[in-house]
Amino acid sequence: MNGSMTFRRNASSLNQMPTLQYESNRSDLPRRYVHHLVEEAVADYTRNVPASESEHVSFVVQSNSLSKRYGEVLAVDDLSFNIESGTITGFLGPNGAGKSTTLRMLLGLAKPTSGHATLFGKPYDQLETPALRVGAVLEATDFHPGRSGRDHLRMLSRAVGLPDARVDEVLSLVELQDAAKRRVKGYSLGMRQRLGLAAALLGDPDLLVLDEPANGLDPEGVRWLRDFLRDFASGGRTVLVSSHVLAEVAQTVDQVLIINHGRLVTESTLENLTARVGGAVRVRSSHLQQLAEALEREGILTTISDEALVAQGTTRERVGDIAFATGVPIYELVTEGSSLEEIFLDLTSEEARP
Repeated sequence: MNGSMTFRRNASSLNQMPTLQYESNRSDLPRRYVHHLVEEAVADYTRNVPASESEHVSFVVQSNSLSKRYGEVLAVDDLSFNIESGTITGFLGPNGAGKSTTLRMLLGLAKPTSGHATLFGKPYDQLETPALRVGAVLEATDFHPGRSGRDHLRMLSRAVGLPDARVDEVLSLVELQDAAKRRVKGYSLGMRQRLGLAAALLGDPDLLVLDEPANGLDPEGVRWLRDFLRDFASGGRTVLVSSHVLAEVAQTVDQVLIINHGRLVTESTLENLTARVGGAVRVRSSHLQQLAEALEREGILTTISDEALVAQGTTRERVGDIAFATGVPIYELVTEGSSLEEIFLDLTSEEARP
């Protein structure tokens, strides 16, 4: 069969299949033959795809030995952590611990002195459409006071090519639709927090990065924020939220990163952290003595008082598994003991310096 036929592979992103361009000087080739050649070309690409394109991104956020120095001040010191998708991570520390500086480095707003950070496997400034992958709120003051809330969001949406209709959608999501036409200078701090969150949601991102988002919110607003973040993460998306008001994140986060003096103090699930620092599990059952014996065989200290058993230094999951294996019915299984505030103060009371 005379003539020539070539397939060219166009440049493609990590998230897109390549475009195969078919060129031929023959117009009489059977369609079935052309289809066969296309299938072979796609199979060839799949076999020879570069490792960087086929590699699965294990973590949404990765910090690798991040450090940031301002003159003589070491704001962040060799900070490493990983965050998986579909989780809400509380980024905790006292004021001046380095939380905001770390978030700025993650988002490419500050250059690390050493180390590096990636979002979805790449530095932020190398993401193809960062505004559609990452939504961030670092300050609730980045608004023109003379613009309305809707006009502020329209300006941002048009800058990234989003339709105006998306503005009304996010205003409804954060329950600001009734104040959309008001000038921002008349907004309360809590309303500005909601407007900042609306801006972060414009691109329908996979990752939210929020710095002290509960500032200025009343108790009802804090509960709304907690429910909103839970719903956001339930779809497999990820939240990194910083705070020094620990009670606000205790009922929201899956895991915590606690830093002090720019260094990582602990990285743990909230429940494991509570147990490790002296938490306990209270159990109500009709067979407390039988359960106590089973727990003590597993090396768990117990006490029985007021028709309840308290197991020291363990988790609800482990107590529940032992009770199930022993055949003991459980009426109540509650983690108690150290509060998150007590844990935080305990972990940050000592100098977190080398």
